[in-house]
Amino acid sequence: MKTKAIVKYKGKETFDIEDVELEAPREDEILVRVVGVGLCHTDIVFASGAIDFPFPAVFGHEGSGIVEAVGSAVTSVAPGDRVAMTFRSCGVCDRCQSGDAAYCRTMPMLNYTGARTDGSTSISNTEGPMGSNFFGQSSFACHALTYERNVIKVDEDLPLEIMGPLGCGIQTGAGGVMRSLQARAGSSIMIMGGGPVGLSAVMGAVIQGCTTIILLEPQAGRRQLAQELGATHVLDPAAVEDLNVAVRGIVPMGLDYAFDTTGIPDLLNKTMACLGSMGTLGIVGIAPPGTPMPGDVGTVMTFGQSIKGIIEGDSNPEEFIPELIGHYRAGRLPFDRMITTYPMSEINQAVADQHAGKCVKVVLLPEA
Repeated sequence: MKTKAIVKYKGKETFDIEDVELEAPREDEILVRVVGVGLCHTDIVFASGAIDFPFPAVFGHEGSGIVEAVGSAVTSVAPGDRVAMTFRSCGVCDRCQSGDAAYCRTMPMLNYTGARTDGSTSISNTEGPMGSNFFGQSSFACHALTYERNVIKVDEDLPLEIMGPLGCGIQTGAGGVMRSLQARAGSSIMIMGGGPVGLSAVMGAVIQGCTTIILLEPQAGRRQLAQELGATHVLDPAAVEDLNVAVRGIVPMGLDYAFDTTGIPDLLNKTMACLGSMGTLGIVGIAPPGTPMPGDVGTVMTFGQSIKGIIEGDSNPEEFIPELIGHYRAGRLPFDRMITTYPMSEINQAVADQHAGKCVKVVLLPEA
């Protein structure tokens, strides 16, 4: 079938909107009509060519929509079902079987290669095959092919168009605090970066009952939103001469937890000095290739500190996304306050506005 998609060509800074050909679903695939898709920093990183991926390509991995057709082997959803899409996992390896889907043994192959496992691509244009199957969905389009492990059903009364970010950014931030760090009630945490992942982490810290929640963020609007969402303190890095002094002015014994969404090497090192005894630094930000682990070995050993890499908030989506929806319903996870919608045709303006801090979380809406 023909559908419209956001296409990225290698070496070109902006995205194009064009007609593409999408294959019919194979026996294990699900055809979804996309009604909304989040714009994630990971999309931008891959689209920049910083990580190897076949171009031209269709990205997008925070889609939501309505099932239009299913392959013969699909049993968990049917045409007409409303779904949010998340990352793909195999479901059969030891990690998946233990509930650690984010660390599926075949995670890179299923999500980052731009093709199906047999090497074929599901999307093409007049020039030939395109990079597709991004996170098992490539949902920067009016239609996407995905898989049973990718989809979570969404109830009729929920705003379907904004549910897609639950599949990556929100579960990464909230899950990083709730599942990965398992932050204790009464503990202290500093979150570096007030983008969608960082603000989701703030909300996750509130849900966990953290009593000191510090956000380090340069943009005033995001600092204000963080306070409205439950941050107890906010710091502007431009106004902080010594991060350790500033943090210990709030938490004299040092932090129980720190959560980095920035990937800035110097900040990672400075944050290690802010940790208290048995403090843990969780890392989700994408650092430059070759960045060494932060901190001093002697200090880490002496104070029993930990550094934890985190993917997708250690989420098992079939369990955690419904949990997040429950928090949203109860008013504990008002992630909709972060969202600004744009027509899919305005993708380049949306990227520019998000980068400039004019909005926090972009959700693109396909046009009829």
